[in-house]
Amino acid sequence: MKYRQILPTMLSALGLAIATVTVAIAAVPSPTPGQLQRYDIGTTYVSGVSSGGYMANQLHVAYSSVFQGAGIFTAGPYECAQGDATANTAQFACMKTYQARKTPAQLEQLTRDRATAGTVDPVAGLSGDKVYLYHGTNDQTVVQAVNDDLATYYRDFGSNVVYDRTSPAGHAWVSPLGPVACASTASPFINDCGNDPERAMLGHLFGSVNAASTTSLTGKLIQFDQRGYAPGGSAAAISMGDEGFAYVPAACSAGQSCRLMVTLHGCKQGYRYQSIGDTFMKDAYLNEYADTNNMIVLYPQAIAASTGTIVNPNGCWNWWGYGGDAAYAQHGGAQITAIMNMVGALRGTSPTPTPTPTPTAPAACTTASNYAHVQAGRAYQSGGVAYATGSGQNLGLWNVFVFSTLKSTAPGYWVKC
Repeated sequence: MKYRQILPTMLSALGLAIATVTVAIAAVPSPTPGQLQRYDIGTTYVSGVSSGGYMANQLHVAYSSVFQGAGIFTAGPYECAQGDATANTAQFACMKTYQARKTPAQLEQLTRDRATAGTVDPVAGLSGDKVYLYHGTNDQTVVQAVNDDLATYYRDFGSNVVYDRTSPAGHAWVSPLGPVACASTASPFINDCGNDPERAMLGHLFGSVNAASTTSLTGKLIQFDQRGYAPGGSAAAISMGDEGFAYVPAACSAGQSCRLMVTLHGCKQGYRYQSIGDTFMKDAYLNEYADTNNMIVLYPQAIAASTGTIVNPNGCWNWWGYGGDAAYAQHGGAQITAIMNMVGALRGTSPTPTPTPTPTAPAACTTASNYAHVQAGRAYQSGGVAYATGSGQNLGLWNVFVFSTLKSTAPGYWVKC
């Protein structure tokens, strides 16, 4: 068990006093290979940060009949990016506000039109749903005005919104376990601000919440194959990893009724992104609440991809329409379909996933200069640095003098040997 100090600062007339609160945590369990199976799921929620926050909103809007509420850290309203696959609208209107963006009223009408067409669930499903929003005052990646639009969007549909915008956080998921200073915006984008937004979020969504566990975690972190849940059986083709994860407390495995929380990492936070690994799952401070509140946490995984029509070097969730997926925010969207298939497997409402392909012989390794790798499509360059296509792994300088050895683990997905 590890102990981390949470140091909220308190000012008084006598000077600076520091109150120390010790949070006991157990490292996230090592992944246990397995499959998603049916549990006794009562209610289902979704949460996420940044691109995962945008995707959480898309899931909630598209399937409000399934999700009873949402917790979203630093993201904007539904369809803000307007399907602009170049990501210009996403970057300059829905993260920064250099360009004009659709108003909440316009996006609400778009949602109503889609509900009428049957491509998202009826908007009445959002009325009364509990929504928790969080945005830090030092977050200049997704500015507050955009996050404010999300609050307006939900409130106009009758959702019960709690919106915390007083924290000095940078652009991040905020957690008592965060390794990053509160006001910073830095990898792995999990910040410690001396508070506990997870307790606030879950307390609002559930109505009440038991304190987080301070002993060793009871459950298992199941590592499952995402490919069978993806349309066509290829997760890599839609910028998702081959592996996904679900934290299942012992009580849920024993048959007790449990909640389900789908939690979506942000850009540069996925399991396969460079050296991130299990950091988000470990430090998000959800497993500790899962144990004491009978909550399964599903952690789907997006990956970096820069091949064909997909330009997603940072492993973001699809909230602007990359890959030519016109339905990315609706029923039938590729990533939405994959995630909903996982939710269905856990709830016992979807068929057995598509069998994954039979494993092939290990891929051969190719050694070449970084310049040659880029020319052959095994890598791409940005700012004079070469990155492996698909995985986004840093290969070093893009020139004919620096050599790397790569192999392909899926179509359009290259990793270091």
